[in-house]
Amino acid sequence: MPKPSIAISEAESQVMAVLWRRAPQTSEEIVAALREPTGWHEKTIKTLLNRLLGKGAVSAQKDGRRYLYAPELRREDWQQRESRSLLDRVFGGKVVPLLAHFSQHEKLSPTDVAELRKLIDAIEKKEC
Repeated sequence: MPKPSIAISEAESQVMAVLWRRAPQTSEEIVAALREPTGWHEKTIKTLLNRLLGKGAVSAQKDGRRYLYAPELRREDWQQRESRSLLDRVFGGKVVPLLAHFSQHEKLSPTDVAELRKLIDAIEKKEC
């Protein structure tokens, strides 16, 4: 049976990103990774970690006098849900308006264009 969808906030996603890069980690390691780039206090980071624990996005394993935290929510599953949500809410569920928006409002590098071409070629080959 698939896990129910876990909604995480933008701030919580930053905690998850730390764990997706390397897990398990202690709360002290997570705080150290987030304190400088975010400017958040230790209490804020631990509150976010506890929220994620309560939602089931993170698990905690006792290791002596401390806990080791690891993601339960897979990054790929979260990205799929978030990208689908963005596409549905902002672009009516259609990919072409999304790409058109970025091509008109963002500078696409030659590498970006080449990667898009490769992606389109791969899609076309699948359809044949």
